[in-house]
Amino acid sequence: MRLACPEERLDCLPIREVELNLECRDEIIPILRALQHLYADASLRRELLALVGKDVNGSTDRKRGRRGMNYWEIAVLAAARLGCNLDYDKLQDLAENHRSLRHIMGIGDWQAEEIDFDWRRIEDNLNKLRPETLRKINELIVKAGHELKPKAIEAVRGDTFVVETNIHYPTESTVIGDGLRKIVNLAAELATAKDRAGWRQAKHLLKKVRRLVREIGQASRAKGQGAERLQPGYKKLLVLAKDLLERARQLLRSLRFKPDPAAFALDKLKSGTAPLTTPEAELLAFIVLTEKVCDNARRRVLNGETLSNEEKIHSIFEPHTELIKRGKQPNPIEFGHNVLVIEDSVGFVVDYRVVDNGVLDQDLVVPVMKKLQQRFAGKIKSASFDRAFHTPDNQKELAKIVRTPCIAAKGQEKGRQQQKEGTMAFRKARQNHPGVESAIGALQVGNGLKRCRDRSKRGYERYVALGILGRNLQTLGKLLLAQDKADCQAAKSKRKRAAG
Repeated sequence: MRLACPEERLDCLPIREVELNLECRDEIIPILRALQHLYADASLRRELLALVGKDVNGSTDRKRGRRGMNYWEIAVLAAARLGCNLDYDKLQDLAENHRSLRHIMGIGDWQAEEIDFDWRRIEDNLNKLRPETLRKINELIVKAGHELKPKAIEAVRGDTFVVETNIHYPTESTVIGDGLRKIVNLAAELATAKDRAGWRQAKHLLKKVRRLVREIGQASRAKGQGAERLQPGYKKLLVLAKDLLERARQLLRSLRFKPDPAAFALDKLKSGTAPLTTPEAELLAFIVLTEKVCDNARRRVLNGETLSNEEKIHSIFEPHTELIKRGKQPNPIEFGHNVLVIEDSVGFVVDYRVVDNGVLDQDLVVPVMKKLQQRFAGKIKSASFDRAFHTPDNQKELAKIVRTPCIAAKGQEKGRQQQKEGTMAFRKARQNHPGVESAIGALQVGNGLKRCRDRSKRGYERYVALGILGRNLQTLGKLLLAQDKADCQAAKSKRKRAAG
């Protein structure tokens, strides 16, 4: 049975009265203070728990079945996961041993051994939260923050940054190798389970795949005749791949697996919407993706064609990954997706979105700001963006949406002229704009948005939303802590340094 929220107990204070260490600068303290505030507001609490409950239970009755995590526990652990940039093992340890966190969850000291917070259980529950639900929860937090700072929304600033997917540097040979290894393992398991012959030599086949991929890697690092030195290795690898792919398809035919071809189209597999509910479906998905990579390798390496980025698959496991050329050092090329964030003057991320593949910054600014101005009932007076968002039309359209539009013009001369001719409000917005880079740095280093650790496009979107959730809770918590005690250490920023 799932409860919506914890019942008050004798062995811990009510959640709104839990005492926090205001002299501790750890990032968890502002998060716990923000959660206290949300819980104490009955209307906010009901709305938040209803959103969590709809995802976790769906149409089932929460009063039936074995005891699970209640909705409030799920919300607290979701906040702590990327609010403190934790993996599931560290999150489990905190849930079992951090006294203040347990009291905020409503767990008493006498329950030390009664509740099991296995990391798999935490992951299963947090993965039920949809990105759309986390967006609504973020909006609730921003709403609570704007009750404390009503004028924060008057000035906003936005920019995009890359959140990488969790993949190795891709080449066709390594991606083909990943696909063939997965296909051989899945086919061998399926053949054993269904009593089919043909995959006894799975370990030997995997050795052949690894050897050929290694040979291509060595040839690519050697000095010599350019792409021509790669061709012999690729020819051998593609011959082996063709044989293994045909054998895998033959196995599916012997099992009379007849899926809808449209459901396993390449675009469905890239977007993560293909129905991979059975081992047969999973095997077919890897076959289709690997065949596409093999075709790309044949065209590029053997035939000398030039392929567009849209045609390439950069990872068998994260096929939605996009190659992004930003030209910024030390990583001019990144693999992942652009994420747009818009921050208000206090530090709340009031809007964010994972940018679709191929969409440019300049295509985003007007439609996003129209929706944002509508959502906040016309309260936004100033909006600033950098030169990547600039077009003459965007300058005109943004001026119709906000009183002080600020999009930096492209080119040094035009930029100086724009600064010279701009109003005081424009120059102030331009001067304050670099602060959004600080917010992006905090999201990457402090909230895990440098590289996504979750799988699939849906998991990627959820991960980004959890990172934004953690950042907004920290911002809200610091405002509340500053109100509780003006000079407390917990309200001050703790800078994290990136490794290396």
